[in-house]
This record gives sequence, structure tokens and C-alpha cells, in this order.
Amino acid sequence: MSREIKFSLVYRDMWQASGKYVPRVDQLTKIAPVIIDMGCFARVETNGGAFEQVNLLFGENPNKAVREWTKPFNDVGIQTHMLERGLNGLRMFPVPADVRQLFFKVKHAQGTNISRSFCGLNDTRNLELSVKYAKEAGMISQVACCITNSPIHTVDYYLAMVDKVVEFGCDEICLKDMAGIGRPAFLGELTAAIKKRHPHIKIQYHGHTGPGFSVASMLEVARAGADYLDVAMEPLSWGMVHPDVITIQAMLKNAGFTVPDINMEAYMEARSLTQSFIDDFLGYFIDPGNKVMTSLLVGCGLPGGMMGSMMADLKAMHGAINMALRAQKKREVTINELVVLLFQEVEYIWPRLGYPPLVTPFSQYVKNIALMNVMHILKGEPRWSTIDKNAWDMILGKTGNLPGELAPEIKELVKKNGFEFYTGNPQDAFPNELDKYRAEMKENGWDVGQDEEELFEFAMHERQYRDYKNGSAKKRFEAELEAEKAKAGAPIIITRPVVEVPKIDVTTVQEQYPNAKAVQAPAKGQMLWEYDVVDASKAPNIGDAVKEGDTVGYIQTIYGIEPVKAAFAGKIVATYPKQGDIIEKGEILAFVD
Repeated sequence: MSREIKFSLVYRDMWQASGKYVPRVDQLTKIAPVIIDMGCFARVETNGGAFEQVNLLFGENPNKAVREWTKPFNDVGIQTHMLERGLNGLRMFPVPADVRQLFFKVKHAQGTNISRSFCGLNDTRNLELSVKYAKEAGMISQVACCITNSPIHTVDYYLAMVDKVVEFGCDEICLKDMAGIGRPAFLGELTAAIKKRHPHIKIQYHGHTGPGFSVASMLEVARAGADYLDVAMEPLSWGMVHPDVITIQAMLKNAGFTVPDINMEAYMEARSLTQSFIDDFLGYFIDPGNKVMTSLLVGCGLPGGMMGSMMADLKAMHGAINMALRAQKKREVTINELVVLLFQEVEYIWPRLGYPPLVTPFSQYVKNIALMNVMHILKGEPRWSTIDKNAWDMILGKTGNLPGELAPEIKELVKKNGFEFYTGNPQDAFPNELDKYRAEMKENGWDVGQDEEELFEFAMHERQYRDYKNGSAKKRFEAELEAEKAKAGAPIIITRPVVEVPKIDVTTVQEQYPNAKAVQAPAKGQMLWEYDVVDASKAPNIGDAVKEGDTVGYIQTIYGIEPVKAAFAGKIVATYPKQGDIIEKGEILAFVD
């Protein structure tokens, strides 16, 4: 009898590789029975990653969403799985051990069967507690190897990682090919080596389609012994997402594997429902570029799922870059030229930063450094002029060991800034915090929730949870949706006054102040001209003098506070964002003349 290959529908990742948001819980529970009726999925990825945080950004309860979304699959024996980021849990910065432990207990109680745990640096120290806590909670522990293509990411490199996490007690291995740049023959060789070394371990392959390798990779890993393949479905398959289940099922069937049949009537219904969710509101937050594959990703290795945020960053920086080029009497650049320059810069700096696998959050850190390098180079300024706090934490080893050696120029930057490398276990730097959050919830009169799930959510996503509780998250999302509909020319239902604040007119400022220089946002987040005042309409006064290196404001990012510093001396001649505004990385905040 031919060997069986099983499929997992990555319904959560389909959405988050496409755009900013995922369907609401009422939409998810509507499509769940149809996915079940398709009859071809042994597993469904239901939550994890940014799923819970997105629900908070909607102003809705993520715990309700997870319980109601996983239940239909649990009832019929389809396994559900979530994605978690090891030391970072469900966020972009480290999580205390006691919060991580509660996390697995909560998700198992809510109906999630499998935890797919990864460390963006493949540092097994960051995965040991994930395996331990998942097993203690009664979950299947699946550890993901972040696949990339470099001289140091060899079969032996990954086998050493697998050996260690199997020693910890994990049940399964995922080959997480987040950028889809794993070469098919290499992945087949790696799969065979893991199966030979650990024949009892199940292997699941996850590959995005961006550069076009993943279909061939699926055939190679299947032939080498893989057990499960992650697949998508229309209208979100392909592009920067994942191969469609129809194609993969047909390919494997032809190759002689036993694969489940697809109920095409249910497939078409699920396809139609998914499209209706796009038409309802989710399509406003999907970048059209994410439907396109590109071989340019082969060189830079950036994951397809971050193309939308990358394009938003580039568009926010475009005006300031061209303003600087005009001032230098140089030709302006198009967005497409900026994209190519960014890809080339990532390819240049990646080995110099020690080859961190380009997966969340380290793909963002490398991309952010590359973005700022491109901006500085085009403005005639030195490379490495702006490196944000989280990127420094990666460089200094505070979040794990980099796979490769830092370039001498980076080590010199560390020395120049007076920084020190961290050599301890990353988890040790983050003491337990649950008691603090439990005490505050009691003081606020907030219920810790069933299985302490509300306590967990507060501790994991503190700022977003506060905004959910006070109602500001829902108001912000509704305003954002109205703005996106307006841009698309769709009808808008006005539920309150909406005041449009014009952005700085770069050309006007340049004409009035030809020598003015832009102060740009070093990160995406909420503008805080005054750190401890969130709602006041406060900004620096026009005419205020600043010195080079002065902190002129702050940005509340998803990982903490990022200061906004003036790179030059002068006086402030224009400002744009109000206190509390959401801004994009690279967006112009002020001009200094």
C-alpha cells in the first residue's frame, strides 16, 4: 500500500500572509463546518501568531474567538494547531516564564491541540520551556526549524537542533519554510536525515509560495518521509501565501501517494465564503502585491507575509527620500526602484548580521535596518546610522545566539556605542510577572476569566488588552476601516465626526525652508510627543530649538517605547502627527531647519 500524506489547512496564516487582519469569530464559526465538509484536512491551523492580538485590535475578545473557532474541529476529531514564538510567545518581544506556562494551559483548555513552537534564531534554549509547558498542558509539542538558505544552515546544523529538541521531549518537527526559499533537494535530504535519526518523529512541512520553490519542495519532502503538508485554498492561495490543496493533492496522487479526496462542492462553498469575508471588510487591508509571486525573494530571503508591511514602510518613506534627492540635485526614485534597493540591501546586510533566519520577529529587524540604511544612503548619510532597540537586542544576543558571526563593522558599532554582548540564557533576563497582573486585575475589578484566560491575555498583550477593555481599540479599528473604505471609494457609514488632518506637504515645506530636514519615525506605533500623556493634542512648538541627538518624542511600538531623536540641530518648522496618532515607520513627524 502506498504511503499516506495528510493535509493541514493553514487558515490563520492564509489571512496573515495576505493582510493585516483575520476574520471575526462569527465568520470563522460560519466557515468551520464547510472546511470540515471538504473532508481532506487532518489538521487546521486555528490560532497563534498574531491571531489573539488581532482580535484585541478589533476590540473583541480573543478567548471567545479561540474557543468558538476550535470547537467544531475538536467535535469531529480534526486536530487544531497554533503558532507560538518561543521566548516571545504571541508577541514580538520576550515573555516571562510564568506567563509562557499559563499560555499553554489556557490554549489547551480552549481547544488547541498542537503547539508549533519556533525561535527565530533556532536557539534551542528558547524552545526548551515551550516543549516542557506544552507537554505539561496536555498538548502535542511540535518544534519548528526555521528554514533558510545560507552557508551555515546545513543538514548537520538542523540535525543538531532536532536532536536537542527531541531530547527535550518534543513529539513532532515542522520544517518552517517561512520565505519559501528552502531548496527542494536540500529539504528532501533534511527530511530523510531526520527520519533516519528519529523514525518516531512526525514531520510537517510549511512553505510559502513567494519565490516559487514550495510545490517542488512538497514533492521532495513527501518522497523523503514527511507526514503532513500545510496547504491553502482559494481565493487566498498562491502569491505570498501557500500552495492550494487542489494542486498538491493532484501532484501527490499522481506520484503514487495515498491522499484524501476533496469534496469540491464544499471547497467551492468555502472559497465563496472566504471571498465574502474579503468583500465584507478584510480586503481593504490586503495588499494586492501579496497575490503576486516574485523570484526577487530568492536573493533577499524575506518572508512573503511581511510584504504588505514592507510596502507601507516604503510608501511612508518615499516622499522624504525624494525630497533629500531633490536637495542633492539627484534623480528621484520610484517605489519599484526602492523595492529593488531594499531587497539588495537585505542581501548585503544579512550575512553581516550573523545570518538570522528571516522569520518573525528577526525578519522585521533585518528589514528595518535595511530600510533605514537605504534611506540614509540615498540621503548621502552613512549606512547603519539608525538601528532600533529590538534590532540591537538581536545583535547583542539578548534574544538568543545568532547562527553566524557578526561582521567586524558591526562589532565596531557595538564598541562605539558602549554596548555589551549578553551571554546568559535569554529567559533569565525576564522575571515572572503574573502576580503583578493578577493584582492589577483585582484592583480594576476585572475577572481573570475561565481557566485564567483573561489574566493570560492581559499579561501577554498588556497595551492592546487595556485598549480592548476601555473601548478605544474598537473605536480605532472602526475609524481605520472607514478611512480604508474612503480610499477605496466605498460607501462610508458615519457613526461619529471624522476629522481629517492633512499630512505635511513635503513640497510646500521644501519651498519655504529649502534646507529643512525631516525627522522620521524610527518604528511603527503610536505617537507620544509626551510620554505619559496619551490623549492630549500635544506636539513640539513651531520654533522650538533642538540639538543633534535630542529626544523630541516617543513611539509606543509593539515591543516597547522607541525614542524619536533629532539627527541634526536647528529649530522645528513643521510637525504633523497628534499625540496618540498611529504612524508608520519612516513617516515624517517634523521638519527641522
